[in-house]
Amino acid sequence: MFFIKQELPINRQIKAKEVQLIGENGEKLGVIPLEDALSKAEEKNLDLVLVAPNATPVVCKIMNYGKYKFEQAKKEKEAKKKQKVLEIKELRVTPNIEEHDFGFKSKNARKFLTDGNKVKITVRFRGREVNNSKAGELVLNKFIENLEDIAVVEKKPKLEGRNMFTILAKKTDK
Repeated sequence: MFFIKQELPINRQIKAKEVQLIGENGEKLGVIPLEDALSKAEEKNLDLVLVAPNATPVVCKIMNYGKYKFEQAKKEKEAKKKQKVLEIKELRVTPNIEEHDFGFKSKNARKFLTDGNKVKITVRFRGREVNNSKAGELVLNKFIENLEDIAVVEKKPKLEGRNMFTILAKKTDK
């Protein structure tokens, strides 16, 4: 269930003495006392909803509040559907990666980037490989060079413990 972020005061919850009244079709009905506005809304079996509390006099509209809330929830749901969740895909490699494996991994990275995801390439050092971290940096730079036509480096190669990683994002078209 979706809810509107703020509940609007309706009918007897409105505390103003005079209101600027707007009809159910959007026509302005002028500044009238609150009681008259409430009676007009009740005549049509609709609600009097406070839409602009900061205006002087406050602006109220005659509408079906339940239907209005439903429409707002529907719009919110649609907006959520269209939102793109950004993912970071991770590729793990070793500092002494073979040429075929490199090609396969870079092809996957290219696919992830074209899908709009970010790619985190991690070089994992095992045993004494960590002493030769330059080899890992060379592998990451080779990935960056290979994908530079569609990707930009978001985070330069960095060594953290036994892992060295870089983050690549898709180039934005200008």
